Amino acid sequence: MPFCTQCGSQVEPADVFCAGCGTRQAAPGDSAQPPKAKPAQQDAGAKIDEFLSTMTPQKASTLCYIPLVGWVASIVMLASNRFREDRNVRFHAFQGLYIFVLWLFVEHVFSPITRSVGGMRNMGQMLQLVVMGTWVFMLVKTNQGVLFHLPILGELAERSVSEQK
Repeated sequence: MPFCTQCGSQVEPADVFCAGCGTRQAAPGDSAQPPKAKPAQQDAGAKIDEFLSTMTPQKASTLCYIPLVGWVASIVMLASNRFREDRNVRFHAFQGLYIFVLWLFVEHVFSPITRSVGGMRNMGQMLQLVVMGTWVFMLVKTNQGVLFHLPILGELAERSVSEQK
């Protein structure tokens, strides 16, 4: 059975175009071979693990609290082999994720509701400042090497770490 000259999908001998990518195929009778495989690329997970291999647990934990983008670092720390057994880094990663979820809730649910209520117009903005201040507070505490449990969010993070085993 012939293969597409562009994407390598199998095509019927009478097909003029590939059903997968739409590329015009060779005339019937020409036996197109599958395209040669591209040189193997380094696995993305291996690149991340290589990058994390020199990172200290304290720095990894601190990255989880960068306002608005720390959730990316949190996911990387949780997915990496390097910090799979480090309870402190995993705790900070979960707590950082929960702060981000709180931010999303305040930004997209609470703030629009308070804008429509007369006496509570600034309440959403004040809560956004509180969440932002929490991120900064956790950046400082974590950079100092302190394992600080936030109320409610810290308990959720601790429970999440415990459930990972």
